[in-house]
Amino acid sequence: MSDKPYNVLFLCTGNSARSIMAEAILATMGKGRFNTFSAGSHPGGTVNPFAIEKVKALGYPLDKLRSKSWDEFAGPDAPQMDFIITVCDQAAGEVCPVWPGQPVSAHWGFVDPAAATGTDDDKRKVFDQVFRQIMGRASVFANLPLSTLDRQAIHRELRAIGAGMPETGAAGS
Repeated sequence: MSDKPYNVLFLCTGNSARSIMAEAILATMGKGRFNTFSAGSHPGGTVNPFAIEKVKALGYPLDKLRSKSWDEFAGPDAPQMDFIITVCDQAAGEVCPVWPGQPVSAHWGFVDPAAATGTDDDKRKVFDQVFRQIMGRASVFANLPLSTLDRQAIHRELRAIGAGMPETGAAGS
């Protein structure tokens, strides 16, 4: 892979919480190494207010947050993705569009914080937990020496991150 900024698309079903938070976290942690995007197979049209709270704390521009369809990224005018990462089991099991350029794909499953019930404090606790999990995986990904790894090694690393730990230790973990 190259030293240019990598395009990363995080996919979920509703594009209201997990994929939104992943987009913001990797963009912030990546310090210009990544152009991040998020989308959903069946977007709900709104971003969850608890996800907005978490993203705001990062300093990520809130005007970039929008619940949108993955179809926006499958067309000929869309940015060509280097990586596609599903963050919910439902989206991972769906038939995805054919992505131009054959990006490296992986699945990083997280509990759906938008499905949390109870008080607002109860919901915030679930969002905090998922946010920390995404942050941990995004940190490992952001620290991979992508420009020195071949496509197969990157795919192995992304899958290992999704499983909870890098396989080869290329990230220095």
